[in-house]
Amino acid sequence: MSRMSRTLALTLTIAIPLAVLAAVLYTLRVSSVAEAPAIRARTLELAAPAAAPRTPRGLSLDDAIKELELIRPPRPKFANDFTIATAAGASFRLSAHRGRPVFMNFWATWCPPCLEEMPAMERLWRGQKDAGFVMLAVTVDANPKLVTPFIERHGFTFTVGLDTKMEVANAYGVRALPSSFVIDRDGRLTAVAVGPRAWDNAAAQSLIERLAAQ
Repeated sequence: MSRMSRTLALTLTIAIPLAVLAAVLYTLRVSSVAEAPAIRARTLELAAPAAAPRTPRGLSLDDAIKELELIRPPRPKFANDFTIATAAGASFRLSAHRGRPVFMNFWATWCPPCLEEMPAMERLWRGQKDAGFVMLAVTVDANPKLVTPFIERHGFTFTVGLDTKMEVANAYGVRALPSSFVIDRDGRLTAVAVGPRAWDNAAAQSLIERLAAQ
């Protein structure tokens, strides 16, 4: 066999398996692309955390605060009074609700962690509102026209306050969203949460029940 023939044979010996391998890889890639949505769905399903076990209701106030990882003020302090316009066209004055526990949350329509916790807030509100519980969600959106479509789209029924100039937020020292403040029946600040919480769990229910019973 001539040198040229041997070179050609060697080239074919290498090229043919490479072509076969390329065809196999292309088939696998096409198959993977076609199956990608289903694979991603299964991956997300497997990666989703299992539901946390619900703590039995009936916790003490201190235990509920600990369970929710809330911050307690170092000494008793009355919550700053204020009056704020609401998205429904009315007004809300904090001191007018003395005698009832108040849950006040600061949020914005552009804040994903806020939306993360708001459905749980809605469930807490619906479960406790007949016991005299008050919930106020104070939005710091500069454009109040964004607020009503947002709350209607998500089906929220708690009271929404409009703090377009962040006057109330600044009075409460809000530096991150969401931030929540729990106020007892006498108007004292009981606990603070920075960041989202599972406000519909048994600890949150116990928290409100204990405050309402004091």
